[in-house]
Amino acid sequence: MYAIFEAVHGTAPKYAGLDVANPTSLMLSGVMMLQYIGWNEAAKVLEDAIVQAYKDQKVTQDLARVLNIKPLKCSEFAEEVVKRMKPVE
Repeated sequence: MYAIFEAVHGTAPKYAGLDVANPTSLMLSGVMMLQYIGWNEAAKVLEDAIVQAYKDQKVTQDLARVLNIKPLKCSEFAEEVVKRMKPVE
């Protein structure tokens, strides 16, 4: 059995190299891959960290614009997700 895990969205070439794109779909593709290979604990750690970052309103420009808050760069959002990663108990 084979599987593909892909962040599906447009290419948005105008944002290339600007550190502003939202990486959530790529991260969630990673969650699905981890679940597929049976590493559910790691998948939960990543998914929970993404959810917590969103709850804390740590988001990239696309969502910040809607929430009327200061946006994070793509790399800053990734750092916020990593900060929220906690071991599964």
